[in-house]
Amino acid sequence: MQKPLFAPLLASLLMALAGTSAQAQGVYRVVGPDGKVTFSDRPPADAPAQAARSTGTAPAAASGAALPYELRQIANRFPVTIYTGNDCAPCVSLRNALTSRGVPFTERTVSTSEDAAALQRLSGSTSLPFGTIGGQQLVGYSDADWTQYLDAAGYPKQSQLPSSYRQTPATPLVAVKSVDVAPAAPEQQPKVNAPTRPTPVAPPTDGRTPSNPAGIRF
Repeated sequence: MQKPLFAPLLASLLMALAGTSAQAQGVYRVVGPDGKVTFSDRPPADAPAQAARSTGTAPAAASGAALPYELRQIANRFPVTIYTGNDCAPCVSLRNALTSRGVPFTERTVSTSEDAAALQRLSGSTSLPFGTIGGQQLVGYSDADWTQYLDAAGYPKQSQLPSSYRQTPATPLVAVKSVDVAPAAPEQQPKVNAPTRPTPVAPPTDGRTPSNPAGIRF
């Protein structure tokens, strides 16, 4: 009797989903005080916590709408992140499929050359859409492939999101962070001494004046 193949397939999918070595990391573009641009997978020290570009955390529910417990557990274990671009029909199809199924996800947009370079580093190509479910990477959009991996991760086939849930807005793949520089101290200008007035000369006491240099008195 032939053994069913579903259990081994499910186990292999879960191992792929849970793998952390293939997990994509967010990329930051840091502009230094000298205008030099560098890239890093770590946010600047002064960046707010919500600006962290990491695909290893589940997207937070917007508008204070908490996810159902089971869905929250799945999203924490197998977070979904998609990378999309403009004028990309498959990107729209993927986004609509996740929204229709009620899968919370994080969306990163690829619209600049820096974004494209970062995507190349993450996925090995610049093809869109690109997505991750846990540690599993999926290039392009195939309804069958995404359905297979979402089922293996345990996501419900029907939406369980509360009516008040709002999807987190998409953000650029590369976050630009300028390094603030303290303004230079103004140069000390040399002090200009005020001109001194000449001391007035007292007229001579012996009666001599310019018109009477001899000081003759009458």
